[in-house]
Amino acid sequence: MAETKRFVVLGLGSFGSALARRLSNNGARVTGVDASRDHVDELKNDLYEAVVGDVTDRDTLEHLGLNNATAVFVSLGESIEPSLLATLHAKELGARRILVKGVTDEHGKILKHLGVERVIFPEVEMAQELADRMMWPNVLDFLPIDPEYGFAEIAVPTSLSGRTLRDSDLRRRYGIWVVGVKDALSGDLQIIPDGDFVLNDDQLLLVIGKKEGLNRFRGVS
Repeated sequence: MAETKRFVVLGLGSFGSALARRLSNNGARVTGVDASRDHVDELKNDLYEAVVGDVTDRDTLEHLGLNNATAVFVSLGESIEPSLLATLHAKELGARRILVKGVTDEHGKILKHLGVERVIFPEVEMAQELADRMMWPNVLDFLPIDPEYGFAEIAVPTSLSGRTLRDSDLRRRYGIWVVGVKDALSGDLQIIPDGDFVLNDDQLLLVIGKKEGLNRFRGVS
């Protein structure tokens, strides 16, 4: 049996509470901490552990076993100083992975210097995702791999339906590689299909390539 993942969420405002609840619903063991008893009480029946405490206080964090957590999330509203202080303490207490809700670009730069794994700007990321989905509704998912490359799940464009992968020539035209094709109706997955594989409208392409090529391909209708 797979080991249950354990997460610590510092700050249970709107973003932190939604994150903690979702992680818990996904089967993780979640400890949520906030200075507000009202915020903690709202989640006490949903989480493995809900703690009232000042997350900027090192003594409070010392008792949370941050070094044994799968990841630690810091979500402390719109004030930079408490976020930085909680992050610094978490780092010094041995947290292996730290992800922080960003407030400003400058805040994000400081957090990166502190060695956090990721700075999250929820409103910006949600707006970008929504804009992309409105512009390219055939793109179901996109995952950046590094500054140059990304991985995407894209519905087969109508113009490619009935054609083979060889005829589609996606590698030459867009610089992307098809690593899998999934049937949207049955869920069947074909890994590394050969050039004779025939595409149709009910399939999803799992592709990897440079972001520039992926951006051009996701505009194909």
